[in-house]
Amino acid sequence: MSKKVKKEVEPPPKDVFDPLLVESKTAATVVLLLSSPEEEVLAKACDALYKFASKGDENKVTIFGLGAVEHLYKLISHEDPIVRRNAIMVLGIMASNDDVKKLLRELDVTNSLISQLAPEEDVVIHEFATLCLAQMAVEYTAKVQIFEHGGLEPLLRLLDSPDPDVEKNSLECIYLLLQDFQSCAAVRALNVIPPLLELLKSEYPVIQLLALKTLEEISKDRETRIILGENEGLECLLKILETNEFSDLHVEALAVLGNCLEDEHTLQLIQQTGGLKKLLSFVGDSTVPDIQKNAAKAITRTAYDSENRRILKEEEVEQCLLNLLETDNDDVKVAACEAISAMCETSASKRSLGLQGIPQLVQLLSSDNEEVKEAAVTALANLTTACPTNARAAAEAGAMKPLINTLSCERDEAVAKAAAVLTNLAAQEPLRSSSAMAALPAPLRSSNSRLQSQALLAVAAFGCDAEARAELRNAGGLGPLVELLHSKNKEVRRNACLAVMVCASDEPTAVELCRLGALDILEEMNVSILRRNKYSEASLEKLLDNNLSQKYSQMGYLSSSNIISDGFYDYGQIKPGEKFLSLEELCTQELTDQRAIIFINAKPQEDYFCVHHLVFHISFLNHESIFILLLVIFLYFFSYVRRRKGKKEEEKMTEVSQIVSEVQDEINLENPSWLPPPDCILLDYIHDASKTILPLTSTREQVVALAQFVADKMGGPIERDKLHDFCWELHVSEIEFELKSNVVPIGKVKKGTFCHRALLFKVIADRIGICCTLVRGKYKRAWNEIELVDDSPQGIPGLLLPPKKYIVDLMFEPGFLMKQGSAEADQYKHI
Repeated sequence: MSKKVKKEVEPPPKDVFDPLLVESKTAATVVLLLSSPEEEVLAKACDALYKFASKGDENKVTIFGLGAVEHLYKLISHEDPIVRRNAIMVLGIMASNDDVKKLLRELDVTNSLISQLAPEEDVVIHEFATLCLAQMAVEYTAKVQIFEHGGLEPLLRLLDSPDPDVEKNSLECIYLLLQDFQSCAAVRALNVIPPLLELLKSEYPVIQLLALKTLEEISKDRETRIILGENEGLECLLKILETNEFSDLHVEALAVLGNCLEDEHTLQLIQQTGGLKKLLSFVGDSTVPDIQKNAAKAITRTAYDSENRRILKEEEVEQCLLNLLETDNDDVKVAACEAISAMCETSASKRSLGLQGIPQLVQLLSSDNEEVKEAAVTALANLTTACPTNARAAAEAGAMKPLINTLSCERDEAVAKAAAVLTNLAAQEPLRSSSAMAALPAPLRSSNSRLQSQALLAVAAFGCDAEARAELRNAGGLGPLVELLHSKNKEVRRNACLAVMVCASDEPTAVELCRLGALDILEEMNVSILRRNKYSEASLEKLLDNNLSQKYSQMGYLSSSNIISDGFYDYGQIKPGEKFLSLEELCTQELTDQRAIIFINAKPQEDYFCVHHLVFHISFLNHESIFILLLVIFLYFFSYVRRRKGKKEEEKMTEVSQIVSEVQDEINLENPSWLPPPDCILLDYIHDASKTILPLTSTREQVVALAQFVADKMGGPIERDKLHDFCWELHVSEIEFELKSNVVPIGKVKKGTFCHRALLFKVIADRIGICCTLVRGKYKRAWNEIELVDDSPQGIPGLLLPPKKYIVDLMFEPGFLMKQGSAEADQYKHI
């Protein structure tokens, strides 16, 4: 028989507390429980905080304010999986708060979160750890931390997770990490393409969308595009575009394809499979602005490569772009204009796009949208550059007026491009006299060097026309033009010199440019190795050649091609730093003891010219004086006409009537402009010289006769040893006193020395076609140089000898020709 032994139950230890159910309705109490040593309490406290935080952002702020984040950070590494899971859940949902994210970065929670992505961890931990990382990865510092702690690889591994939330959170975090170039390179090495393409088949649109956005980022890399093509990714993307059910993914799919089109190899692959034609057809049929815009942008990026442009042209991309210009969406128009600009790099595309596109682009110049206007004018600039056909088409489409209006646009780039198009159009001569010049001073005053440079080119292009130059003067454009010669920008200075060179083609503009200081600036520029350019010397020369008064004053030399015209005056040798005054300024000055200013003024209509000068003075007289002066004028011209030979009496009276009528018309002008004083005596000199000298058969005879003619008008020959007795200074001073002015017409000088005679010789020689120079020497010396061909030596008939230079004697033996460089010529210059 067996014996039963009764076992006694041991009582619980005295220090163990019986289980206690704790209930709390305040978050503060629950946060306090996060310090408990008991796993069950911690787990329940975390669970309660998760539910509380899920109700809204205000609750997240409350929990943060109670200091829960620091406790939760410690608990995500807890050894109990339930505590760890619940703590991560709370942090995952709270990480959307900016203050929470900032604190998590400071606590360096990244490494702890990444450690929770191990394959053996619970799927819920994966979900909320990736959620927390995705929330943090929005900021750059967190991206760097995640990458440096090796978070990319476990995130990529979780793309194969069976849980869609884990896929979504991991993918979103990867997408954010790819904003940093280091992550892009690492992703390529980790072979991310296959799992991303697999996610495109997901039943969840948000995952598909994130997968496409991620593909868009990584497909910016050429090697990744190749991998994408090798994994049949292009076919997958085209299939999405062809499927109407995926219309919400079309924009992103097109963005990925757009990146792929940039690569020549990938583009050829798409073309060979017919995908490119399908793509362009899809864009043409689509009415979704974002799709149209992204397609145009993709074409723009693709067209930067010449081979790609060839492929795009083969697929007739131009027509697709022209169709996009007709849409109602401004963003699409802008993108289409940019694509057209890119395609213009190919001449064939430039011609085809210009044929149909220019009228459409011209219309867009009147758009109220400044961005559309800028894109359109940029496309027009590219279309018309180096393409006269397109420039003519733009003019025929009425581009001038909207282009001129665009010069007042607020966007500098639009103004610069408008100036560029106008420059291209100025190649058409009929367009140069348009009102474009009046609108160019404003961009010349801009602080944008690119805009200044382009505006200067436009000035140079339109400045070939005399009316346009006058327009620029009247619009105040010469001032800012001269200022730009001081520019620190090399291109601006060069273009400013070019514009000055072109605009200095007429005397009024050249004189005004000199008055504004262009001459001094150019002289300083030309002595500087760093600042001078290929146009600076040419512009200086052109400026002086069309302002002969200043050229002679400054350089003391006029070439045979420098023809002295009316308004020229001998100011004398100008001193450094001295201001060169205009003839009007000199005429309005009171008489001084300074040297006389000898001026030239011989208008073809001599009678009218003399009257015109008197009208200027009439405007300062009272009515009685005007009547008396008119009577004097009438009698003067009646007497003058009677003396003229070869006219009938009736013709003479008619001429006098016309002259008096013209005088009366001039008096009626409210604001008569200043006119230089007349020199009717000079007119007679030129008339007489033409009759007596021109009939002579040889140039030598003409030169000799003209020298004798000039000497005769200026006091005759002077004996060398009696030169000091030739009182020409007193004679000129008497004329100055008579005229109450330092400005003396050359015809009034009856006793002239070297400088007067040489000037008169040059003036008459220029009028009757004798080539000669005018050279200033020292001590009132001046002389003329001519070139003559000597007769052929005997026995060698027909031999053409080179011309020789001679100095013409106008003082001692008028008409005597001295070989340049001879002792007698040197003596004549320096005696």
